[in-house]
Amino acid sequence: MILDTNALSAYLDNSPAAVEIVSRANEVAIPVIVAGEFAFGISQSRYRSVYERSLQRMLERCAILDIGIETARHYAAIRLELKAAGTPIPTNDLWIAALSRQHAMAVATRDTHFDRVAGLLRRTW
Repeated sequence: MILDTNALSAYLDNSPAAVEIVSRANEVAIPVIVAGEFAFGISQSRYRSVYERSLQRMLERCAILDIGIETARHYAAIRLELKAAGTPIPTNDLWIAALSRQHAMAVATRDTHFDRVAGLLRRTW
């Protein structure tokens, strides 16, 4: 399962439902995009050092998904599909959706716009 930023945040905040869904996953992966979004968010937090330690522990335990040329091809295909349908989604989420397709992994997120991406399985809590 791929963690979107809101799933990573909920898990690290010990939201019981998020902890449950992540704990049941066979594999947990964090896209570099999510790591960047989370790092940006915590850089503005008064609890920055606590969140930085939590993020580092998660990054050590999870697979980290980088973007490569195969990801770029999935990104282009998804973006074209959504453009044709008139249902775009935020750019960072396009990359996460591309990684989801590339690795055939569900995305843990509360963002319903992922439902617009054909073939993407969204898990929520």
